[in-house]
Amino acid sequence: MRPYEVIKTKRDGKLLSAEVIRAFIDGYVKGDVTDYQMSAMTMAIFFRGLTPPELAAWTRAMLESGEVLDLSETPGVKVDKHSTGGVGDKVSLSLAPLAAACGVPVPMISGRGLGHTGGTLDKLESIPGFRVDLSIADYRRLVKTIGACLIGQTATLAPADKKLYALRDVTATVDCIPLIASSIMSKKMAEGIDALVLDVKVGSGAFMKTIENARTLAQTMIGIGTEMGKSVVALLTDMDQPLGRTVGNALEVKEAVEMLRGEAPADYTELTLALTAEMLVLGKKAGSIDEARAKLEQVIRNGAAEKKLHELVAAQGGDPSAIADLSRLPKARTTIAITATSSGFVTGIDSESIGLAAMTLGAGREKTTDVIDPGVGFVLEKKLGDAVSAGATLVTAHVNDETRMPEVMERVRAAYRIGATAPGRRPLVLERLG
Repeated sequence: MRPYEVIKTKRDGKLLSAEVIRAFIDGYVKGDVTDYQMSAMTMAIFFRGLTPPELAAWTRAMLESGEVLDLSETPGVKVDKHSTGGVGDKVSLSLAPLAAACGVPVPMISGRGLGHTGGTLDKLESIPGFRVDLSIADYRRLVKTIGACLIGQTATLAPADKKLYALRDVTATVDCIPLIASSIMSKKMAEGIDALVLDVKVGSGAFMKTIENARTLAQTMIGIGTEMGKSVVALLTDMDQPLGRTVGNALEVKEAVEMLRGEAPADYTELTLALTAEMLVLGKKAGSIDEARAKLEQVIRNGAAEKKLHELVAAQGGDPSAIADLSRLPKARTTIAITATSSGFVTGIDSESIGLAAMTLGAGREKTTDVIDPGVGFVLEKKLGDAVSAGATLVTAHVNDETRMPEVMERVRAAYRIGATAPGRRPLVLERLG
């Protein structure tokens, strides 16, 4: 079938065979199917969806569009974690060294900023010298010798997803369950893992706004993983406010290091421990979540987790002195206080608006060619339930270019809801599946 016919078939709600799907994706990788044709296809999928057989074929075609790694020479159960994306979500930066310090090998292939959410690779690259473009040989070596490696997608690993990931960001097809599930699972299944922990975000700062949609996405990904012989656990987690206190690349690296020192905000610390504990159980380094939590708290107390991060940074070309001395990380030229216009309690924070405001500052991308400014971002001085007085600082903006600050201030103030009474809080971990 010609690309036109394939797109029309899906647009009209008809089924695509596995052979047609594979040919379409192979054509996209080779350049025979253009970006504008794939854009039309993803929009057709956005509205029409994919049946389970179509989704399995789409995922497998993306997975097999490139190399599928074999890490069998590394002993132990290889476990990764993936987040569906949130605001202030720097969990991977602390989770990988935590798990590795407890003996779980962590092969992690991550992405860049997508929409209003930050990307793990962008955060890592705010560490001076840190390289995410290592060869597959180096990736294998570091997973085996250090116990972790965090890189971006290479030209040989799920190349179809690499192209499609960037395209979805600029064609309004990010928040589509079949495309999210196939993107995540094709990439994760290619990296050589045995098991996977999924952090599926729910709320104003997530692509999944409702727990029903988040549960559907989690179940979809668990089903794909099970079909491919992998153990998969998913936690549905709250994203009705940014995670931790920081939003922005170097600012989030700083908070991640503080977490490994036992000095980070409670919500970020709790979520990191919950996800990493699941990894230790899947990796057979703990017989229960309680035992796993105890091991994680021990490697934080004795400094082994932070030491592992230093080792990882040095091995990937970064400057470990920027981890030892956080003042060496990139910094913005100035800070500007964004203040409250009324008194009361913070009853809500639109996390997506905070993420978009950070993107406006330069912490994220409006288009794929934009360059990230690693030093800019926000420190949230007030979060849900906090008391606020008129004129008090809600957010401290770290700024290099002040020309768009009026727009940034308007977005941030609009994101905060101030009410007369403090709200109740829903749990950080809403549900566990798998």
